[in-house]
Order: sequence, then C-alpha cells, then structure tokens
Amino acid sequence: MSGILTGFAIIGVVVAVGWLAARLRLGGPDARTTLNRIGFFVASPALLFTVVARADVGALFQAPLLVQAAAAVGTAALFVVVNAVWLRRPAAEATIGAVGAGYVNANNIGLPVAVYVLDDASAVVPVILLQLLVLAPVTLLVLDALTTGRVSVRFVLAQPVRNPIILGSLAGAVVSVAGWTPPDVVMAPLEILGGAAIPMILLAFGMSLHGSRPLAAGSGRGTVLVAAALKAVMMPVLAFVLARYAVGLDDAGVVTAVTLAALPTAQNVYNYAARFRTGEVLARDVILVTTLASPAVLVVATLLLH
Repeated sequence: MSGILTGFAIIGVVVAVGWLAARLRLGGPDARTTLNRIGFFVASPALLFTVVARADVGALFQAPLLVQAAAAVGTAALFVVVNAVWLRRPAAEATIGAVGAGYVNANNIGLPVAVYVLDDASAVVPVILLQLLVLAPVTLLVLDALTTGRVSVRFVLAQPVRNPIILGSLAGAVVSVAGWTPPDVVMAPLEILGGAAIPMILLAFGMSLHGSRPLAAGSGRGTVLVAAALKAVMMPVLAFVLARYAVGLDDAGVVTAVTLAALPTAQNVYNYAARFRTGEVLARDVILVTTLASPAVLVVATLLLH
C-alpha cells in the first residue's frame, strides 16, 4: 500500500510541476511538444534498450503477456457490444472508443509506475511491444478502412518499423538473446539519456493537462463515461480473473497484471483519432478521465489484493 502511494506521489509531484510550468508558460508554447519529441525519439528508446538488454527476454513473453492481451481485447469487445446495443456511435468513432477502453498508457505512465510502484521497469516492456507491434497496426488498419474505404497495408506495416521505441526495445532484445554485455562506453551514455525519459514524459503530460475541459457539453459524455469505466474498472477486474483463475499466476504476478491493466488510456489513442479525424474529443476525454481515476483504482486494488 505504501509503495503505491509513494509511487503515485512521486509521479503526481512531477506531473504537477509540468502543469505549473505550462501555467507559467515556462519554455514557451512549444515546450510540451519538444519534451514529448525528445522523450519519444531519444530518451525512451535509450531507456528501453538498457532495460531489455539486461532482462531475460524469454521470461517477458509468457503467461502475464497473455493476460494483458486477453484483458485488452475483452474490454474493447465489451465496448463494441455496449455501442451496438445502446450508444450506437458511428463505426470509426466506436473503434476509437473500443481502443480507448483497452489500450493502456504503457509508456508515459506505465514506465514510471513500473519503476516506482512495481520496482521493475521490465514489467511493462511486453505490454509496450504487444500494443505497438500488434494492437496499434490492427487499430490503424481498421480506422484506415473505415475512414477511407480502402486498406493501405504498406502504411500500417510501416508504422512499427518507424517507431524508435520499438527499435530500441528490439535492439535490446537482440543484445539480451545474444548474451552480449555492451561496454561502458556504450551503456553509460544510454543510461544517462534513459534516465531523462521518465521526468520528461511526466513533465510533458502535466503540461498537457493545463487548460483541458473534460466532459464539456456536446462531447458525448455517455460514450466517454462508458469507455472510461470499462478501462478504469472492468479491465483490471478482467485481468485479475484471468491472472488468478485462468492462468494461475502467483500473488506477485496477479498484482503486476492488475496494476498494468489499471493504467490509464494511452495518449496514442488521441494520436490515432487525430490522424483519421474521428472521435478526437472522445479520445481526449477518455484519456483524461482514466488518468485521474487510475491512482484511486490502484489504491483500491492494492487494499483488496493484500
């Protein structure tokens, strides 16, 4: 319990500093964009390379990954059912809602949570790769087909290859599998750069919260609340059931599964919505609502699991 509170207190303070920096206009109007780009293209790939290079890659891709995949797909499917029966949003917007209900923020929030709450940065690596290598291409494929009436397979398949976070993770996996220990002249600079990833990510996220107005009139509150409730509550519950009863993970494995499933909706979902100009307000509000709800969900989960 104290680990959860301490971890989120650390994260919350840095996010609050980011919000304050945006309010005071420190760094100018492009500060958030700059931090995000440096974090995405430089610091996060360096961090993931160093983490994966030292990890047992085989141990990362076992039963816990199956739990996360099944929980994500199951929660997204529930949104599709609710939309078909009640919400009746257009197919492209419903896709954004379904992805928002099951696609976790494994990078921006997941990495800090893995470091400060789970005390294991490698715990979130399989989820990052699952989403970027499998879930993201499928999402792009569906949105491409629904919004253009055609499918550009080349566009979809090129996305993971062009993603520096994937490239950094895969490079680390190659080093791990090969059993090679890079010299200090290689690892030390990457560790310094990787150490900047989490602070920059959290500062940028805090900046993004400044000026946000979630659930404004005409924003489709019902759809937002359904997607957010499925993501914040149903996905952790489903992960618990799968981890405990379907897969039979030990207590530590169950805690990790629930913690990762309780992460808020990823900001990638908004990027996909903006790319295809559909469900942008829905994506933005689901991200914000689940981000605010996530700490409370994790505290409740910790109380119930201990």
